[in-house]
Amino acid sequence: MQLYSYFRSSAAFRVRIALAIKGLTAEIVPVHLLQDGGQQHSPAYAQLNPSELVPTLQDQEHVLTQSLSILEYLEEQYPDPRLLPQAAHLRAQVRAFCLNIACDIHPLNNLRVLQYLTGTLKLSDIEKNQWYQHWIVTGLNSLEAQLQATAGKFCFGDQLTMADCCLIPQVYNAKRFQIDLSAYPLIEAVYAQCMTLPAFIEAAPEQQPDAA
Repeated sequence: MQLYSYFRSSAAFRVRIALAIKGLTAEIVPVHLLQDGGQQHSPAYAQLNPSELVPTLQDQEHVLTQSLSILEYLEEQYPDPRLLPQAAHLRAQVRAFCLNIACDIHPLNNLRVLQYLTGTLKLSDIEKNQWYQHWIVTGLNSLEAQLQATAGKFCFGDQLTMADCCLIPQVYNAKRFQIDLSAYPLIEAVYAQCMTLPAFIEAAPEQQPDAA
């Protein structure tokens, strides 16, 4: 199994967490999103993943893209331990929480969007950071409200789920951009709990072979 990954990619971070929780070993193949004009745009990688994004997971002959789709694949192919609850309505809630991050927060702050803001639209770094912080805060407000109904030690009670795999990378990025998280005590508590666990520590950006 190979995971094409960039150490700072929150999408790749989600998959690294899930792999570690499930005790799966994947060879990390670094794809540097800034070097060489962005290695994700190389012909070889574009052939593997036409979206020219990370992560990409190769499991034997299967090539899989999009982090949430990869999480679903891992859950079905390697179901122990489970990252989705048994009850259908709870699975839907976990998936909705993940989609709030992967569809509503992350795409607005993805590297290619930030590069477009400063490159094509000529926004200053201050304006870019204001954009980033606005959409992070908007998203975290929603997540904190949702956690009021579901949180235990983790996002959904006291068992790890895909929601934790998605939340922790997003919070990690918010901390990296020095966003004040004091208004989000539930998010901070889940983050603190998760970051004591070996799977999350092992998957963290600074532990990756391409960390710089």
